[in-house]
Amino acid sequence: MNLYAIKAIYKFEMARWFRTLAQSVISPVLSTSLYFVVFGSAIGSRMQAIDGISYGAFIVPGLIMLSLLSESISNASFGIYMPKWAGTIYELLSAPVAWYETVIGYVGAAATKSICLGLLILATARIFVPFEIAHPFVMLLFLVLTSVTFSLFGFIIGVWADDFQKLQIVPLLIVTPLTFLGGSFYSIKMLPEIWQKITLFNPVVYLISGFRWAFYGQSDVGVGVSLAMTAVFLAVCLTAVWWIFRTGYRLKV
Repeated sequence: MNLYAIKAIYKFEMARWFRTLAQSVISPVLSTSLYFVVFGSAIGSRMQAIDGISYGAFIVPGLIMLSLLSESISNASFGIYMPKWAGTIYELLSAPVAWYETVIGYVGAAATKSICLGLLILATARIFVPFEIAHPFVMLLFLVLTSVTFSLFGFIIGVWADDFQKLQIVPLLIVTPLTFLGGSFYSIKMLPEIWQKITLFNPVVYLISGFRWAFYGQSDVGVGVSLAMTAVFLAVCLTAVWWIFRTGYRLKV
């Protein structure tokens, strides 16, 4: 294991994050805080409790997951796309660095950023909405697994994209709508029966449901199923990344 190479990539990516704190940290925290103010305090005070949980507290896991998914994808995709765009990716490919060491460096940095952001949003939410975390270790497990999984997904998008516009297509047109329709602001039990069944094809449902269970001990889907689905998506992303480096897809001319 080339720890020096992993450390170099990781430190470079983290340094880039610290140079853009306003965009990488302050902006998503402020945006999420507005959700807490509008939906948690203003509208939430007039909404009925869902499964015995106040509406403001109910949406906390969904809003954290919304920021976590988008930031994980954005950080990882931009991190690997920039070397491709600048042409420095060939120096990395010709260096004595294994593909998994490259992935650990880039994905590890992206996941670290997302975890820090998720914890920061969690602390900010406590200012606006009172809530308790029933299973803190399970919450951290979902936080880490989701960050790593979607950082890998973002890494794949960064390799696939051949311009800056494509970096935004999947997060904006696919991931964000799936998150909003995955129970961020409501329980899928509130939907008609046919839509409940259709919603179960949305993979984000399992992430939000499991994450919410860690907070309140209640979920739309069993926590075991949520963990299993997260593990499956993680395995799929790892397989796709292995295939990319095995074939040189959009990495080699």
